[in-house]
Amino acid sequence: MFCRNERSRVTVARGSALEMEIRRGRCRLSALVGPAQDTEIQRKMERELRMRDGACKLLAACSRREQALEAAKSLQLCSRRVLAYMAELQRRNEAELLRRAARRPSDAGPADERLPCRGTVCVSDLRIPLMWKDTEYFRNKGELHRCAVFCLLQLGAEIYDTPMVLVDRTLTDICFESAVLFSEAGPDFELKVELYSAGLSGGAAQGSTPRKLATRLSTSLGRSSGKRVRAAMDGGPGSPPGNGGTGPLLLPAPSVPGPKFHLLAHAVLSLAEVQDGFRTHDLSIASSEESSFWLPLYGSMCCRLAAQPRCMATPVRSGFLRLQQPGTEAQSGTRLYCVLRGTDLLCYRDPGEAEAGLQPALTIAVNKETRIRATEREGRGQPHGMAVTNRFGGEEVTHTLLAESRAEAQRWMEAFWQHFYDMSQWKQCCDELMKIEVPPPRRPPAMLPRQGSLYHEMALPGPAVPPSACEGLLLQDNAVAEEIRALLSSYYSDR
Repeated sequence: MFCRNERSRVTVARGSALEMEIRRGRCRLSALVGPAQDTEIQRKMERELRMRDGACKLLAACSRREQALEAAKSLQLCSRRVLAYMAELQRRNEAELLRRAARRPSDAGPADERLPCRGTVCVSDLRIPLMWKDTEYFRNKGELHRCAVFCLLQLGAEIYDTPMVLVDRTLTDICFESAVLFSEAGPDFELKVELYSAGLSGGAAQGSTPRKLATRLSTSLGRSSGKRVRAAMDGGPGSPPGNGGTGPLLLPAPSVPGPKFHLLAHAVLSLAEVQDGFRTHDLSIASSEESSFWLPLYGSMCCRLAAQPRCMATPVRSGFLRLQQPGTEAQSGTRLYCVLRGTDLLCYRDPGEAEAGLQPALTIAVNKETRIRATEREGRGQPHGMAVTNRFGGEEVTHTLLAESRAEAQRWMEAFWQHFYDMSQWKQCCDELMKIEVPPPRRPPAMLPRQGSLYHEMALPGPAVPPSACEGLLLQDNAVAEEIRALLSSYYSDR
């Protein structure tokens, strides 16, 4: 039932898509093994491989151009996600080896360093201007050049795509208005934006026509003919890459008929490009004018890139502190419920006010210029609280906050130091809370529900195909149709 590597305890289901990729040599088992096995990533990789096989079969059977383009896009997306999951597994394995080496007594180093908090990165209002010639755009002369384009956005192991857009000389900009969220980004993130394009012919249908499809699939009645059909629908181990582009595509795309997407341009965005507003970024062109999928790009793109660190959006620490007035004893201070969040320490009279979102009784600024030091209880020399100092108009204002115990004071001090470290790493993202757009739930394209399965594209029984042959074919391959339909349904429901 299962194949297990005894040294690393990695389990791969026999007959699964992941095992087939390993047998074909497209995926190495060594990339999956390691002390820090992540079954969740392995499950995602298995799912994407199954989706990839389903997209190959769907692409070989599509008769309408719109459906063929969506299938080719799904094939490109699944291949990239498999590569990203493999890279993430390798990175985790290397990190585990480094941790093991650091635990040796001879390699004992300094104490564990602080790690910055994670955050959410949002890309929205993505626009790519086009530069058509005057004779093409204004005079509407020359051959009509049309392409189908979409953007692929990757941050670490997270990969998302935009809806597909048909582009010709009547458009001056390629617009992707929907927002894309990455919820597990660090301050050192690198967001890759890649623009893919597929050239469209003058309107001929991509792939097989319904009558040819029905005739070819009808020959699958029988063992030898079925093998030939499956060989035509599945790419062999030595099939050349089909999705082209200049990117390092390690998984070869099966050689199936239909449109193919190529890398047209790309860009890499980092923390330095984050700004709470619309901004222009450089775009590297990866194709030439002689390519059939080429579009006249300006070499730049515009988008809104916002980031929201968790230290700015969620409370870092909360609890009761006593605000000590100058010249008074510690026991006579006002007891307040304090919440450290963003650039403020919000002080409420009770936790109910904080949960209701009421106006706090006191707000103490906590930013990159704030200074904090531990205070000591008189005569005992033990940390009891902290003094928060800010400068306003050339004057220093200090608020002394006392904790209920020494351990509680230490926890508050540690929260403050971690908060200051997070601010230093996220930089301009901690000046003020940036607005993050929440995208609507992803839905499948309009043409996919009408399709149902690839067998709905078959021609009705006619002179070329006897009715009995079509009925037998549909009954025999009903399980395959149900599997492809279930794969497409689960794929779009998880987006």
